[in-house]
Amino acid sequence: MPALLRLAAVTVLLLAALDGRAQAPRDAVVDIAHVIESRYYDAAKATKIATDLRNEASRGDFDRYADPRDLATALSNRLQPLDRHFRVDWSQAEAAPASAQDRPTMRRRNPGTGGPGAGATAAERRGNFGVRRVEVLPGNVGYIDLREFSNFAFGRADQPARRAIEAALQMVSATDAVIIDLRENGGGAPAMVGFLTSAFTPKDAKIYNVFHSRRGTHSEAPSDWYPTPRLEVPLYVLISGRTGSAAESFAYTMKNAGRATIVGEASGGAANPGGQLDAGHGFRIFVSSGSPISPITGTNWEGSGVAPDISATPEMALEVARKSALKAILDQGLPEPEATDTKWALEALHAESSPARIEAAPYVGRYGAFTVAERDGALTLQRDRRPALILVPLAKDTFSVAGDPSRRVIFERDDGGTAIALELRLSNGQGSRYLR
Repeated sequence: MPALLRLAAVTVLLLAALDGRAQAPRDAVVDIAHVIESRYYDAAKATKIATDLRNEASRGDFDRYADPRDLATALSNRLQPLDRHFRVDWSQAEAAPASAQDRPTMRRRNPGTGGPGAGATAAERRGNFGVRRVEVLPGNVGYIDLREFSNFAFGRADQPARRAIEAALQMVSATDAVIIDLRENGGGAPAMVGFLTSAFTPKDAKIYNVFHSRRGTHSEAPSDWYPTPRLEVPLYVLISGRTGSAAESFAYTMKNAGRATIVGEASGGAANPGGQLDAGHGFRIFVSSGSPISPITGTNWEGSGVAPDISATPEMALEVARKSALKAILDQGLPEPEATDTKWALEALHAESSPARIEAAPYVGRYGAFTVAERDGALTLQRDRRPALILVPLAKDTFSVAGDPSRRVIFERDDGGTAIALELRLSNGQGSRYLR
């Protein structure tokens, strides 16, 4: 008999647990609906969204999601068509109470109050505050690979995120064109958006988005302006379907201000900034606390994304932008030898994207201190133990050096068509000739 009683007790406990599990999704949805209703920037829309969620929960639409991770995914899918920033997450660890910042922000950030680096997370530091790579490409084209718009407080020049973007801008300050790559940038903070915008536009230009929230409005214009903006340099911004939020804000503003050429594919379409909020029991939800309105268009990019000026696949966007930038530089007019250097860079880029087939055998041999050889179907040029250079065919007997189009190799032939010498020529006009 005691065994039967114990079995009955276990059965009752199991049924209660199963019943509790079935009810848990409803409770979670109600809690999330409450957060949306109280914090979403559009009060009327928030009430409708919350009411619909409660009705759906009460009729059992979410009961099948016993695993909270599945419920979080289902709610994200349910809400994102209404606002691309909506995202529900669940963590096994107990979520700490949190609240969205009052001012618009794409992600929660602590600008810190101590010295350089104060308040920065390990992830921000390891990611160099979004600045992944800065380079001067052939033809004097500046390139900034920016993966995040990190936050900083205005009024302090020593903050690491600000120093990182200023260092990137300084690296490309003498280039003839600039490309900012946002293809892998999912967003960040309006502070860096405004500051970076001010590096290429006139001070106090009426181009900055204004965020509208329940508590009023807030402009994306920076409090500190970049001191030496480049107002005429050709500017290109690369975007993709991964480009979101603050990254879209920068692209949208620069495009509509007529200040940059946008290259790639339509961006993600997440315009409304906000922050993650605690919804209890491990659930957190990103809720938009504001919505940007452009003074130029009177609207924003929510849902539709930012449309490119030049369409290109994400894989080809950089090459397309580089070609366009080099053409724009040449169209502006350059003195020599800069004009030749830029022209050679453009010609090499075209040759690399559509490599010509050549017969290598006529060129292979020894030319003074240099050896021309064939390797994996390409010609190489090597001097002593120095690394071999790969030659890119441009025209008959004329080659560019891969990675350095400012150098060319030109072969000379005799009347019988045999290669008898090569000339190493630089874009600045210098050169050396070597007999075979």
